[in-house]
Amino acid sequence: MFLSLRPPSFYLLGLALILSLLLGCKPRTQSLPPEPEPVPPVNPGGASKTDIVSWMTSPDQMILFKKQSAALNFSSSSNYFPTIMVDTTENFQTIDGFGFALTGGSAMLINQLTSQAKLELLNELFRSDSTFIGISYLRISIGASDLDDKVFSYDDMPANQTDVDLKNFSIEYDAPNLIPVLKSILAINPGIKIMGSPWSAPAWMKTNQSPKGGSLKPEYYTVYANYLVKYVKAMEARGIRIDAITPQNEPLNPYNNPSMTMSAAEQADFIKSHLGPAFQAAGIATKIIVYDHNCDVTSYPLTVLADAGARKYVDGSAFHLYAGDIGALSQVHNAYPDKHVYFTEQWVGGPGNFAGDLKWHVKNLIIGATRNWSRNVIEWNLASDPNYYPHTVGGCSTCMGALTIGTSVTRNVSYYIIAHASKFVPAGSVRIDSNLAGTLANVAFKSPAGKKVLVVLNEGTTTQKFNIQFKEMIATAELASGAVASYIW
Repeated sequence: MFLSLRPPSFYLLGLALILSLLLGCKPRTQSLPPEPEPVPPVNPGGASKTDIVSWMTSPDQMILFKKQSAALNFSSSSNYFPTIMVDTTENFQTIDGFGFALTGGSAMLINQLTSQAKLELLNELFRSDSTFIGISYLRISIGASDLDDKVFSYDDMPANQTDVDLKNFSIEYDAPNLIPVLKSILAINPGIKIMGSPWSAPAWMKTNQSPKGGSLKPEYYTVYANYLVKYVKAMEARGIRIDAITPQNEPLNPYNNPSMTMSAAEQADFIKSHLGPAFQAAGIATKIIVYDHNCDVTSYPLTVLADAGARKYVDGSAFHLYAGDIGALSQVHNAYPDKHVYFTEQWVGGPGNFAGDLKWHVKNLIIGATRNWSRNVIEWNLASDPNYYPHTVGGCSTCMGALTIGTSVTRNVSYYIIAHASKFVPAGSVRIDSNLAGTLANVAFKSPAGKKVLVVLNEGTTTQKFNIQFKEMIATAELASGAVASYIW
């Protein structure tokens, strides 16, 4: 066999030709590899962007008015969850504030704290920035309430003596505790609204000559009107403006200590012929608010307001909810829509049931009262000691304060109830429309700064996902059974 040998360069040339042909057979265009996903910008704070800020309280107390970290964003997506629609185009009443009764006993306990502890506590309560709760409304007693350490008026006289010229009138009993605490509060929040309510007139003005029960003698109507004028002016002289008064706390309850009854007809006469003219003559702009008792007797405020002579001096009506239904506020509002309604008292009975109290109070007061036109919500009361003192003999012996002040300060259920509104809904806010969706009781507001605030309670027995709709966008939230949340955007 004949073998032909070729030089290496020949083979290299052939190999190059083959490779060239093979490469030439490849498509001239190729699919590019997929581009990497864009990296989202880094949030300097390290948290995800969120359109809605939420604060929550759970019935098991594992979450206590705590800002939530989960992002809650609006989108155009849709789902089948219940939807709460918030509408800023439909406005209702202006809000005056949310807060507590600052009883003489509360002031005494606060004033016993060290200067630093007192300052820190008052800032926590009455500032609204950071983690503070921004209380914007207080109710105080004119003279003693049953949560003072003793019964007193501003013009007490020995038995069988009177003081029709009120020469012995003095608010000095409030000087050690209530007045300095109020002045400290006003230094923090100068715009806070303060309502004064008497539990009783001085005993010498009354039918039974006692601070408990009895009624105001007609011959002392003018004297008592002047007593209230002196009170407003005396507090003003101390730098404390009283925004409103009620002529009598719980005028249908003669059993407290102190207490005084005053019928609707008597209150109408007192305002029409005595208190209204006395305030007018003294140039006092303090509002006069009638009734100040339970929702079960709407005939009382309606009777006073039906008297045209009294009505011209009256700003509105005040309510408690130890009896009746919160819808009574709307009944009175609808009868006299030019007159305001207020919610001025509701207690938590110690030792309390956190989950049950949270649910009932948020449903009926924060949501219920404001959905029925109330301009405020006041819980009873700000502070008590571990044994529910101070209180008078025969006064409330189980009233649990928002704070328990002993060797330390404990925050109780009404602290969180009020905080869910007071921090985010300052005076001057307006209630706006929101629908009720299933078991999700709710109320919405718009603040003077334009923030929208939605307070939601899940009354159902299971955790509920739901939508918050604003304009055409929705955000999906989740709320455990019995939990409360405030949503702000």
